[in-house]
Amino acid sequence: MNLKPFLVILGSLAVAQQAGAQSLTVPKPVADALAQVQPLDIKAHIQYLADDKLKGRLPGTPGYQMAVDYVTDQLKKLGAQPAGENGTYVQKVRLRRAFTAPGATLAVQAKQGQAPTLTYGQDFLFYPNPEEAQVSVQAPLVFAGYGISTPELGYDDYKGLDAKGKVVVIVRGAPKKFPSTVALYNEDLLTVMQTAARHGAVGVLVASTKPNAKLVPQPKGVISVLGPDGKVAVSRSFANKQIRMLGTVNAATLQNLFVGAAADTGRVLASLRTDQPLSQPLTGNLAAQFRSTYKDVDSYNVVGKIPGTDAKLKNEYVVHSAHLDHLGISTPVEGDSLYNGAHDNASGVASVLEIGKVYSRLKEKPKRSVLLVLVTGEEMGLMGSGYFAKYPTVPKAQIVADVNTDMPTIIAPLLSVVALGAENSSLQTQVMSATNYLGLTVEPDPEPDQNRFIRSDQYSFVAQGIPALHIKYGNKTADGQNNLSQTVQQWRAKYYHKPQDDINGVFDFEAGKKYAQLNFLIGYQIAQNPARPTWNPGNFFGQKKVQ
Repeated sequence: MNLKPFLVILGSLAVAQQAGAQSLTVPKPVADALAQVQPLDIKAHIQYLADDKLKGRLPGTPGYQMAVDYVTDQLKKLGAQPAGENGTYVQKVRLRRAFTAPGATLAVQAKQGQAPTLTYGQDFLFYPNPEEAQVSVQAPLVFAGYGISTPELGYDDYKGLDAKGKVVVIVRGAPKKFPSTVALYNEDLLTVMQTAARHGAVGVLVASTKPNAKLVPQPKGVISVLGPDGKVAVSRSFANKQIRMLGTVNAATLQNLFVGAAADTGRVLASLRTDQPLSQPLTGNLAAQFRSTYKDVDSYNVVGKIPGTDAKLKNEYVVHSAHLDHLGISTPVEGDSLYNGAHDNASGVASVLEIGKVYSRLKEKPKRSVLLVLVTGEEMGLMGSGYFAKYPTVPKAQIVADVNTDMPTIIAPLLSVVALGAENSSLQTQVMSATNYLGLTVEPDPEPDQNRFIRSDQYSFVAQGIPALHIKYGNKTADGQNNLSQTVQQWRAKYYHKPQDDINGVFDFEAGKKYAQLNFLIGYQIAQNPARPTWNPGNFFGQKKVQ
């Protein structure tokens, strides 16, 4: 199946649909409420949430709790009903930070004799197991290319390979013929582990192919979410109990694992680069042992509800989401170690709160109910949204769409946008109508290599089969240079994930107003439309099985 034309289609889709988009008629009461969005209100939210006294809003700290209390109070003021657990505005998210304890060992017994002694931190690393404190694995090894199994797309690293009861060795990457979002999904570490589990594997080793590359440890641990039963509910590095071991090995160790194999690493990797997997059994047997230690904290998602008015549709939900957390206190930069997170993501939270305020001004609410969801743990790997999307406080089947706002980067006038993810579903229609109404144009992603579609909370909803999107800035500028992406890259180098991202940085609050108006209009249309959003026919994310 040749998928390369898909990239060209994506590039032209926005332009074609912009030209043919339906004009949007906004009722006067809605237009009046929309016009009341105030840039200074957005600034006030950001100013509070990014204040030093919140100490960077790290989940599990008093500063994060102050943020929870603030947004809860704002939801009460705008009349949103509590939609968390047990009649409250919050959903508890128990975060487990897991560490690999000293003393981990890895040995490979080959037919030709004992392989060289492997040194932890140099030759191999283990991810901590968030559910099993003591792990011992002894199993044969197989090589499974990129670890991807998508026969429906004409590619399968597991074809003809018996991985049952074995440890799968893979390298990172994806077939060149895959569209970018499809490639990103399939090479995501969680997807790799889930795929290995489906094929019966008990462990995964991710191998580097760069001779001089050093393995990257996790000194701050690896985060997962525990459910009420104490078992792992959400994780980026744990698929299920079957996959007991996840590790990484360097290029030299990869070479050792191929001793005596039918094809050596040179031939195998060259074949992979032409999208022709040479998966095969390896001759060695692995013996691994390691311990994990844990630190658990409770954090919270905040959920408010604007009830719908239609007798039937009020039981369905449109989600407006943004992440409430940031990085806390960390490595000093220019003498400052407090990561305020003004743009990332106090600005997104401010947008959702102002969207809620627009709804509060409407005498006649939309047909569907609207959830305003401020999530924890995004900076830890989409943990809070992953938990909410998988175990929502309303019936999951009744959530029809998510409109996410994460660091809209309000540093210049908003003249064009990129609607990440909208091309996958009928949400594209609402995006085009709303942007036309506001005089905005829609562009293809100017930075596809930033992988933004899978890097924020909308992806947690997509992973649960729920259409979702995330509006980002386009490239259009008032001076006609149309180089906003370049300006943002310069801004990002100075401010992104740095203590300098505070209220004293660069802001365009008028752009913040327009972001809130746009996201409201998209969500409002979804809430009013009798038809649920649908995945486009044949869309990859619409067809994949929810795990």
